[in-house]
Amino acid sequence: MQLGDSHARSSSTFPLFPFNFLNYLIIFYIIPNTAAFLYPNKYSLTFFYSFHFPHLFNRSNQVRAYPISLHFIHCKFGEMGRAVLLCLLAVFSFWSFAAVRGEDAYKYYTWTVTYGAASPLGISQQVILINGQFPGPTLDTVTNDNIILNVINKLDQPFLLTWNGIKQRKNSWQDGVLGTNCPIPPKSNYTYKFQTKDQIGSYTYFPSTLMHRAAGGFGALNVYARSVIAVPYARPAGDYSLLIGDWYKTSHRVLQQILDSGKALPFPDGILINGQGRPSFSGDQGKTYMFRISNIGLSTSFNFRIQGHKMKLVEVEGSHVLQNIYDSLDIHVGQSVTVLVTLDQAPKDYYIVASTRFTQTVLTAAGVLHYANSGAPVSGPVPAGPTNEVGWSVDQARSYRWNLTSNAARPNPQGSFHYGTITPTRTIILANTAPIINGKQRYAVNDVSYVNADTPLKLADYFNIPGVFSINSIQSSPSGNGASLRTSVLGTNHHDFIEVIFQNNENAIQSWHLDGYDFWVVGFGDGQWTQASRKTYNLVDALTRHTTQVYPLSWTAILVSLDNQGMWNLRSAMWGRQYLGQQLYLRVYNPTQNLANEYNIPNNALLCGKAVGRRIP
Repeated sequence: MQLGDSHARSSSTFPLFPFNFLNYLIIFYIIPNTAAFLYPNKYSLTFFYSFHFPHLFNRSNQVRAYPISLHFIHCKFGEMGRAVLLCLLAVFSFWSFAAVRGEDAYKYYTWTVTYGAASPLGISQQVILINGQFPGPTLDTVTNDNIILNVINKLDQPFLLTWNGIKQRKNSWQDGVLGTNCPIPPKSNYTYKFQTKDQIGSYTYFPSTLMHRAAGGFGALNVYARSVIAVPYARPAGDYSLLIGDWYKTSHRVLQQILDSGKALPFPDGILINGQGRPSFSGDQGKTYMFRISNIGLSTSFNFRIQGHKMKLVEVEGSHVLQNIYDSLDIHVGQSVTVLVTLDQAPKDYYIVASTRFTQTVLTAAGVLHYANSGAPVSGPVPAGPTNEVGWSVDQARSYRWNLTSNAARPNPQGSFHYGTITPTRTIILANTAPIINGKQRYAVNDVSYVNADTPLKLADYFNIPGVFSINSIQSSPSGNGASLRTSVLGTNHHDFIEVIFQNNENAIQSWHLDGYDFWVVGFGDGQWTQASRKTYNLVDALTRHTTQVYPLSWTAILVSLDNQGMWNLRSAMWGRQYLGQQLYLRVYNPTQNLANEYNIPNNALLCGKAVGRRIP
C-alpha cells in the first residue's frame, strides 16, 4: 500500500539555546556542581525549574486551571563575586530554558481540487481529486502542529473541506462548514489555518458542500503523539489508514437532484476500501501493524474484520481505550478506530473484509492482507460477519472503555478528569424524525428541519447582521408542534457542562457528530429515555469521541463540557439526512470577548451573503 504524498513543508522557531539537553545540562548539572566544587562550605544553590502542571481539569466548567511553572533560585553567598556570577548564570539559563519551548511546528500544504475519472466499481465515473489523488492525500500531523493549508478550487461549484474530529480550539472560523465559512468559489482559493491542539488519534477530512462527499475529496488525517509523550503500546512496524465507505455509481450531481426533488437516497451500489474494491496491505510475519479504520461513507454502518487475525483496539477518535481483543468491529458513519494486528498466522494471504450492517442487502468489500513471505493467495469464502444483530453491536459499544491510567495528548492520565462527578447544568433532548414538508422528504431535529442561510452564522454573529438566524430557534426538547423549515441555532453558555440525549424513534440506525468537541458516551438504551435511565450511565470510564451511533428505536446519552467558544455544527453524519435538514448549530457564547476564549476573525476570511462589504479588522 503506497501512501499519498501530502506535499508538506515544516518549520519551527528556534530558542536561544537550540537543544533542550544543553539547557538541562547547564541548569541541573554544571551550575550546581561548579558551585559545590568552588565553595563546598560557603555556597549553596537551591534550584527548582519549571514544574509544569498541565490542565488537569481543563474540561470542567467548575475549575479552570492553567499551566503553572515554579521558578526558585536561592543563593547563599560566601565569596560574593563568584556566587553572584553563578546566580546570574542560573537566571540566564532559566530564561533560555523557558525559551526552549519555542513555538509549535508549522506545516504548509497546497491542495488543488479538480475533477477526474476513476472506475472504483468497474465503470468510469467522475470523481473529485486532491492533487490528482483519489482518495486525497493523507494528512500526517503531530499534536499541536500548526497547519497552513491552501485549497485551490478548480471545480465548477463552490467547495469547502471540513476536518472531522479536529476540535479547532477557539477557532470555529476554520471549521469548514456552511454555518462558519463561506464556500470557496470556483477558480479561487482559501487558506485554512488551524492547530491540532492537544489532540492525538485517527481522523478524516471531507467536503462539506452539496453532495461532493459522494464523489471523493476525502482523506485520512492522523495526529501522532509528540516524541516526549508516551503511548500505551509498542511502536508498530507499519501504519495503514483505511478509508471505508458505501459508494454510488450515480454521480454526486444526480444524487443531489434526487434529494432536492424530495426523495431519500437510494441504496448504495458497493463498498470501497481506499477508493478500491480489493486493495492489498503487506507486512512481515511476526510483526505488529497499526490499522486506522474510518467510515467515510454516506449512510451505512459496516463491520470490519481480518480473516484469521485478532484485533487489539487501542484508540478511538483521540481516546486511548482499554486494549480489548476483537474478532470484528462495527464502525458507524463518521467514526474512526485504531487497532493493532499481529501477523501471527501461517505465511499466506488473508481477506480484509468490510460488510454493511443493518441492511436487507449485505454489501461486501474484500481487500488482502499479504504476508511478505506468503506462499498462497487468499482462498475460501470471504469470512461472514454480523448483519442485523443490534444487541451484539450494543454489547460491543458498551465494551469500549477509557484507559484511565493512560495519557492522551497531554502527560496527565485521562482519568484525572472525573466527568461523572459533575452535575450537568442543562439537559437537551434531540429527537430525529423524517417528516414530509411541502410534499417533499425532509429530516428534522425536534420538529425543525434545518435550511442553510445565505450568510454563515458565524459571520452574522460576529458582524451583528440581523435576519440570518435567531437564538433558540429550536427547542431543547421535542415540541410535537409539527415540522417546519428553519435555520436552527440552540444557545448555550461557555463552560456549561451539558447532558444531551439523542432520541431515535425511527426504525433505522442513526449517527450523530458534533464539531469542535469530543464527548463522553455514557449510555445506550432501548425505547424512550427517562430520568431513570441515568441509573444505567457509565460515569467512571466512558470513552470520549466525536461521533456516536444511536440504535433503532433507542436512545444514546452523552455528556459535553462546553469549553470551546464558537458556532458548532451538530449534525447527522449520514450525509443525505444532513443535507435534508437533520442538523443544527450550538452557539457556545461568552459575553466577555477575550482572545483566551476565542480567536479573532482571520484576516483572509471569505465574505458572502449579507457579510459582503463588511470590514475585517
